[in-house]
Amino acid sequence: MAEAVAEKKKSAWKVLGLALRNRKTGFMLLFGFASGLPFALFLGTLFAWLTEAEVDLETMGIFSLIGLAYAFQFLWSPLIDKVNIPLLRRLGRRKQWIVPAQVLLGTILVTMSVLEPKSQLGWFSLLAGIGAFASATQDIAINAWRIDVADDEATIDILSTVYQMGYRLSSLVGGAFGLIIAARIGWPETYALMGAILLAVGFVGLWAPNASETDADVATESELQVRALRKAGELSPTVRNRALALVGLLWAGAIGIVLAFMIMSMTYAPEDRPNPTEFTLNIGPWIIVATIILPALIAGWLASKKAKGEHLLTEDEAPATGGAYALDHLYRALVLPLVEFVGRMGWSLVLILAVVLTYRICDAIWGTFAYPFYLGELEYTNDDVAFASKFFGVGAIIAGLALGGFMLTSIGRMATLLIGGVLAALTNLLYADMAMGGANMQAFSDAVGFTYLISQIPEIGDAELAKLTITIAFENLAIGIAGAAYIAWLSSIVSKKFSAVQYALLSSLTLLVGTLGRGALGEMIENQGYYDVFILTTWIGLAAAVLVCFEWYRESRGKAAAGIVAPEAGERVPAE
Repeated sequence: MAEAVAEKKKSAWKVLGLALRNRKTGFMLLFGFASGLPFALFLGTLFAWLTEAEVDLETMGIFSLIGLAYAFQFLWSPLIDKVNIPLLRRLGRRKQWIVPAQVLLGTILVTMSVLEPKSQLGWFSLLAGIGAFASATQDIAINAWRIDVADDEATIDILSTVYQMGYRLSSLVGGAFGLIIAARIGWPETYALMGAILLAVGFVGLWAPNASETDADVATESELQVRALRKAGELSPTVRNRALALVGLLWAGAIGIVLAFMIMSMTYAPEDRPNPTEFTLNIGPWIIVATIILPALIAGWLASKKAKGEHLLTEDEAPATGGAYALDHLYRALVLPLVEFVGRMGWSLVLILAVVLTYRICDAIWGTFAYPFYLGELEYTNDDVAFASKFFGVGAIIAGLALGGFMLTSIGRMATLLIGGVLAALTNLLYADMAMGGANMQAFSDAVGFTYLISQIPEIGDAELAKLTITIAFENLAIGIAGAAYIAWLSSIVSKKFSAVQYALLSSLTLLVGTLGRGALGEMIENQGYYDVFILTTWIGLAAAVLVCFEWYRESRGKAAAGIVAPEAGERVPAE
């Protein structure tokens, strides 16, 4: 038994060693960094610059609306999967979007550095908005690239972990480090430096590997999929076009509502602007219904008709031309990814969506209230929180990601997903203790000598800081493990054929549910206090862990039915 365990650990180290030497892993770290840096600069550090420029809070609140680009990125994800950019297609299916987005982002940051935020606010806000959309587009393409290039050496588990490491490092560079250097060289110079970094990443990204040797061929896989729609055994064009019309109307309506809201928010007088909180709570759920729930039901209906042999072509048809050709392409971009996913997963999709909606909901909701809890409820200083969450906390989450990556290769994806979920849920109890005074966390910090270590830090180090730091460290360590496993699992269940759309839909659900739940959580904090909230989030996290157990059982049964008796820990199961 001991020999078997030792051999398994040896195998895990070998897998890690091969993956870390693979050039795909290096580019994944670079792309992860490029993905996180704009998010930190547009939705975090930028507000510090606006504050110093004496821009009013109401205007800064409008700036925060550019975050909707990240929340609703799935709305234009079909373009990333389907549309080829003239002249840039030869870079590769994903790189034709990644490299230009990085160059555009670098140019925007450099341009913003020569503007004065208060006197040139119109141009400043326009560039920030374009930058947020370019950043979200880059995220779609990078996530799809990660799924496409994964293989038996650079596994999806390792690539997902390395991606998050790069993302977290960029948060440190764009956040805490950005504030530090801005205090010394100024905000314009800081943003010019960050822009230069992204321009450099875009240049280096030209040499990133593509998914296959045929990735840049003119006869793309999507073109072949469009032609296959006219083969015998496929759904008739009449049925497909009806489904396309319904899904197209739903998506077009959702896009129109989001764009109208953003335009009104940016251009109307302050008293006439729509309330962003009311929009998120009242309209947000309907956008999810219109763009995900109803299209999924339509896709399920189409998949069932095909499975039953109804409304199918009895013989091959001639390739479509003109308007019919355009409709076939629209169907492939918008509806076919959903039909493939629903058809492949069947009723298991209900369980998968339940895991997606609950696994990271605590983190997604809690982030908004972290600083009010640290600064207002616990009465820590800005320096205390900066040290505990930005410096020590980022180190802890990177350590958690590293540990999560090792666990993925040694004990497998689902075991890591379960352990990470349980640990992340239980860390809410640490915060519950802090809400009651932190006596237990203080005693633990004293017992392990952590309080002594923190007390050696000049000026700010004391026992109070020690218990906050160790609490944040445990939480971030758990988040790192859970995050590594969650992104790897999410990436493993989508098809490489439609990775951009399917992954964008699932990841956006994670973000949107957290956004929609913040209003209710904020009201609960006001009425009952933080302690009850942390107990509630613990139960939500544990419920998610139970759902993971069911998903683990479902996957195990699926592998057994396919003849996979005992796959290697961390093995990438093809999602085709």
